[in-house]
Amino acid sequence: MSLNMNNVMGVIILTERKDKLKELTLNRALAAVPFGARYRIIDFALSNLVNAGVRNVGVFVQEKYRSLMDHLGIGKEWDLNRQRDGLFILPPEKYADGSTSWLLNGDILLLRRHLDYLLRSKQEYVILMTNPIIWNVNFTTVLKDHLDKQADITIVYHLTDHQNCLGTFTEINTDRQEKITAVKVNPLINQSSKLSLDTFIIGRKKLMEIMDSSISTGGSDFVRDIIIPNLDKLLIYGYQFEGYARKINSLECYYKTSMELLNPKISKELFYANGPIYTKVKNEPPAIYTKTAEVKNSLIANGCIIKGRIENSILFRGVKVGQNAVVKNSIVMQKTELDYGVSLENVIIDKDCFISAEKKLMGAASYPLVISKKTQL
Repeated sequence: MSLNMNNVMGVIILTERKDKLKELTLNRALAAVPFGARYRIIDFALSNLVNAGVRNVGVFVQEKYRSLMDHLGIGKEWDLNRQRDGLFILPPEKYADGSTSWLLNGDILLLRRHLDYLLRSKQEYVILMTNPIIWNVNFTTVLKDHLDKQADITIVYHLTDHQNCLGTFTEINTDRQEKITAVKVNPLINQSSKLSLDTFIIGRKKLMEIMDSSISTGGSDFVRDIIIPNLDKLLIYGYQFEGYARKINSLECYYKTSMELLNPKISKELFYANGPIYTKVKNEPPAIYTKTAEVKNSLIANGCIIKGRIENSILFRGVKVGQNAVVKNSIVMQKTELDYGVSLENVIIDKDCFISAEKKLMGAASYPLVISKKTQL
């Protein structure tokens, strides 16, 4: 079968069972969390899809999605504002009393509520993502592997030492032909270094068929109730992604992954390896560095005014750093202001905060201090 990415649609399911990033996800979805000085976590999933030529993308959201919808808009920045196909944001349906508690039971229930989206789509294959990953992947290569093996389902996985940003995870085993022989969700004893990146390729009709069968017998979770019971019934293969990939599933992982961006090799691969990562455009003037500014190994976004010392840190758009202020190993998000003599070390500050003069904030390298959005200290 010929390789045609116009015949592929993208489905991103954002089901979150708790506030994984604590203060950072109190009022926003995980996918909408700012990352890398000017991006949001979902930008990587969307950019990887459109760079491969996918033009029909559905984003299934569960809750706290106002900021996500504001960021995505009509999909213009990802070239998804189209008359045919394009970007679809699919919110949960609610009961008459306004509750959505049934969504907590699993991701395929959320997908089932918008089955008409799958029915009306014309593409033959689905790239399904149940968790946004920080990576830059060539989905054309993944699809080719899927077609060459004549697989029913392909699971993209990554080799890891189990110490790299682990919270919840799915461990897989494969034979020499990459056929998956076992899948374990959050095992207590680690037996494989192959961890799923929560990304799957499957035929659209096959997805609807096995999803309907699973739900009708009480299933609700894609991995537990579709993948695992069908290991002996379907041809399910693994595809090893060999590049940089991180699954953001904890505050510690978010902080560690952000700090890894300061490594030029990782930053170059992540943002340019298989095409650029796109995000919502905000026109800001260049950053201003005064005579008292000192910056070392940091990412500084547009619109910042730097009068103090910045070291091993990430500053988002419009951050103001006062004279004699010191920022080390920290992440400071949009339009936050640090007054004269402020000292930060191992700190994450959310948007629109103000830290008054001479305040000293310090967290641990393994567990950063987090300051909530719009805090005044």
